[in-house]
Amino acid sequence: MVEADGGSRGNPGPAGYGALVADATTGEVLLEVADSVGWATNNVAEYSGLVAGLRAAVSIDPTCTVEVRMDSKLVVEQMSGRWETKHPDMRALADTARGVLPPGRVRYTWVPRAENRRADRLANEAMDAAAAGRRWSGAKPPPASPAVASSASPAVSSTLVPSPGTASGPDSARAPRGADTGEPTVLVMVRHGRTPLTEDHRMSGRGGADPGLSAAGREDARRAAAEVVRLGTPGSGVPDTGPAQVVICSPLLRTRQTAQAIADGLGLPVVVDDGWAEIGFGEWDGLTYGEIAERWPKEMAAWQGSVLVAPPGGESLTDHAARIGAARRRLVTEHPGKVVVVVAHVTPIRCVVTEALDAGPAALWRTRISPVSLTAVRYWSDGGTEVLTVNHVP
Repeated sequence: MVEADGGSRGNPGPAGYGALVADATTGEVLLEVADSVGWATNNVAEYSGLVAGLRAAVSIDPTCTVEVRMDSKLVVEQMSGRWETKHPDMRALADTARGVLPPGRVRYTWVPRAENRRADRLANEAMDAAAAGRRWSGAKPPPASPAVASSASPAVSSTLVPSPGTASGPDSARAPRGADTGEPTVLVMVRHGRTPLTEDHRMSGRGGADPGLSAAGREDARRAAAEVVRLGTPGSGVPDTGPAQVVICSPLLRTRQTAQAIADGLGLPVVVDDGWAEIGFGEWDGLTYGEIAERWPKEMAAWQGSVLVAPPGGESLTDHAARIGAARRRLVTEHPGKVVVVVAHVTPIRCVVTEALDAGPAALWRTRISPVSLTAVRYWSDGGTEVLTVNHVP
């Protein structure tokens, strides 16, 4: 049996994986592996853990049949052949995994995150080690190969997953779990209505003038409210959702005003969450892109080129993406199975879309997020993600 996991602190960010091989009959851990994978997404790290776990199993017994247990719905579904693997990095890793063991000798089982704690611990140990400038070195030594072990004391069963109907020790009473098919949490993000700075094509971050909605922006908010009220009804611009149940917004005035119009239409309160605030533009706040390019050409070129630096006196895109990722994960945890409307800003919405698509930092500049547009993503409890719509303008 192989348990594997991977993680990324930032997604993308510093990433690592962990995996272990356990005897399916006794539950004894036979071998542990973990390592850093540099700068990568969660999914790439999880696939790396799968490959490492399969290789570890083969190193113990080249003839083994393996059950792989992971809390990644994406990896389980793609490796089981039910989902297409489109991302080139993950497709390469999936092909590598199939090359370690033929598909007929591997069974994939999704398990809740709480049941994958051992592999998660190993992945975090690897990331901690890399952050400290060293390699992970806590490996459990492999047992003797079955091919050379004494027949009186075999080191490992030749089959790491029991045959159907065979007792399997402490896990025998637990049926294999499939991927999560429960109700997902739906995140419907609404960009705020126009402000005087928006209309003048100027940047308004989180630490500047904090402008409110203009007259056109107040009309934007009314249109957004009408569209959100229609969620889950025929003809809605955001498909496959139910009615909105929660309204959250950033603490800035323009989002609070837009959110209040939406909440009034739904008869719901507004919850303010600082985690969804716009990126801090520092000395760029209130300037146009052209003015920034004239005054800070190197910084602007690096920023748009997705070298994730901070504007002068501002917040880096790396730090911003980490903040938005934390706010998004908190939302999914606190509102399972609900339709949650978040009124936010262009950069937070772009970060959510980029993360959901497992795209690189350059993708931040390839998504149009218009004022008062709706963008929707849904999340399953096991980490599965689906983008429903992007930049729907009512």
